[in-house]
Amino acid sequence: MSATKTAISDREEFNLPAQSALPSLINGTTTFNQVAPYAGYASIAMYRAAANSHYNSLQVSLNSHVKKDLTFQAAYTYAKAIDSSSNNGNGWDLNDIADPYNRAYGQGPAAFSRTSVFVANFVYDIPAFRHSNSRAARTALGGWQISGYITAETGQPVNIFLGGPAANNGLPTWNGAGPGGNRPNVNGSISYPSTVTQWFNTSAFSAPTVGQYGNLGFDAVTGPGRDNWNISLFKNFVLSEKRGSKLEFRAESFNVFNHTQFQGSNNGGISNNFSASNFGQITGAFDPRVFQLGMKAMF
Repeated sequence: MSATKTAISDREEFNLPAQSALPSLINGTTTFNQVAPYAGYASIAMYRAAANSHYNSLQVSLNSHVKKDLTFQAAYTYAKAIDSSSNNGNGWDLNDIADPYNRAYGQGPAAFSRTSVFVANFVYDIPAFRHSNSRAARTALGGWQISGYITAETGQPVNIFLGGPAANNGLPTWNGAGPGGNRPNVNGSISYPSTVTQWFNTSAFSAPTVGQYGNLGFDAVTGPGRDNWNISLFKNFVLSEKRGSKLEFRAESFNVFNHTQFQGSNNGGISNNFSASNFGQITGAFDPRVFQLGMKAMF
């Protein structure tokens, strides 16, 4: 079991107009300095270590040497990470609070949180021809090794941004850019067709009333998981036992079963802007199967 708690700094706006003034700011019928408590100062912000991050997990691992030819390791983590994050959905330091009227609006699964992560690796010394009476067979066919690395994990959280004129509800941001902290409303539960054109059910979302913050939770959508296998076959050919020189041959395959592995996180791979024409679509994938051959001489 593992549990940690950390504090990071965020930026909190204090020169806030009344929430009733937000629609006029969004529509452009008034300016920020006309409705802010301290006119003429624009943004007044305080940076402080007030954002919290919590991580809890169950971690198990196995290390085994099966007979003399197979070494196997595996690990599984069941976890949940929650942070009080900024409006960019990544939980980075010194960023804006998503809703300065309600700090809890930015509380939810951390961008790196995955419910389940399984990894395993193995190295197998193939015994065939190892003790053959034929020197040629021992040299060419004996002494091969095969190794592999396996990753299977659930998807990362994805934060849905409202986008459009109400992205920041008319309030200033520290860099004047970015998708803003506001989110759409969600009607009912979120389903997952899990297709390229619609990873999640986009009809479940709607725009909030102008000047209001949407009721969708922070990082409430889950992106695609991943199932990846990498396999290597290699052998050392001894050139001279006296000098210790040898020739190493390697054949490696990444994503050996050629699984389609979609990307999907707050850093890209899925359209998470409610105002975008491709909202909900998969926009990136990891590499397909890749083969690699290598040879190295050691003397």
